[in-house]
Amino acid sequence: MLTRIISGAVGVVIMAVVLYFHDTIVLPIAVAFIIAVMLYELLRAVNMHKCTPVLIASEICGIVTPFIHAVSGVTYTDYAGGSKLPYSAIKLDIGLINYFVSFAVTLLCAFVIFVTWLKKHKEIRYEQVFFVLAVMILVPQAMSAIIRIHNFSEKEGLFLLIMGLCGAWIADTGAYFSGVALGKHKLCPEISPKKTVEGFIGGILTTGIVYAVAFCVYAGGFDLRTALFAFIMGAVCAVIGTVGDLSASMVKRQIGFKDYGTIMPGHGGLMDRFDSVLFVLPTFYAFIVIFSLL
Repeated sequence: MLTRIISGAVGVVIMAVVLYFHDTIVLPIAVAFIIAVMLYELLRAVNMHKCTPVLIASEICGIVTPFIHAVSGVTYTDYAGGSKLPYSAIKLDIGLINYFVSFAVTLLCAFVIFVTWLKKHKEIRYEQVFFVLAVMILVPQAMSAIIRIHNFSEKEGLFLLIMGLCGAWIADTGAYFSGVALGKHKLCPEISPKKTVEGFIGGILTTGIVYAVAFCVYAGGFDLRTALFAFIMGAVCAVIGTVGDLSASMVKRQIGFKDYGTIMPGHGGLMDRFDSVLFVLPTFYAFIVIFSLL
């Protein structure tokens, strides 16, 4: 227990430092590091981490992605030597370029993986290949939502980023205490024996309430529309986060792993800590883009 507490405290300190330097290159570097570790842990889960070409290709695709998103969010005060184009046109142009760069990098890395598969088809099975391709796309794009959320608003970016990251963890905390106090009915006993229906509902309500309060306080006072949409967003994020957590747990059970890694003693790997976040971040980003709560 002491190891788990110390490890968690160190993680919180590191996260606080990264958030303090959120307006610098530290943020995309931190996201790239998290993605790289998560991809390694997932490739290790299907015994592909020792296949060097596949590992390098997937890691390159993962590490490059947050930097591409970071460049997309840069504010340009000058363009093409003093062009009078409006900022919207500039942003669209930069966004299109980065979209094609991201597509090209992903396609090239996938090509390397397929060529490696052809050369080692007696050693590598198709399930492994398509698993690698799936996580190579899912993990970088989902985790790079951190950059997109941060760059969504120059003024509220940090607040939105904190809320997005906390979405899954608030649900976990609420579910834990609700489950301990009221839990009687198992949610998915074969996948996660400790999760209960009561804890699941408690996590949803806790996240919705915390979101409603936090967004109203940040906005400067109670507003019914803000509170309602924030509650709904928190509740949906809690549900999506639970699905992500259970999905990652199911993979571990099917391959016979206890934890994805050991980078955080007492907690496991980064996949063990960010499995629910992986699903929550894109959901949160979609909500703030569609509803513009602030």
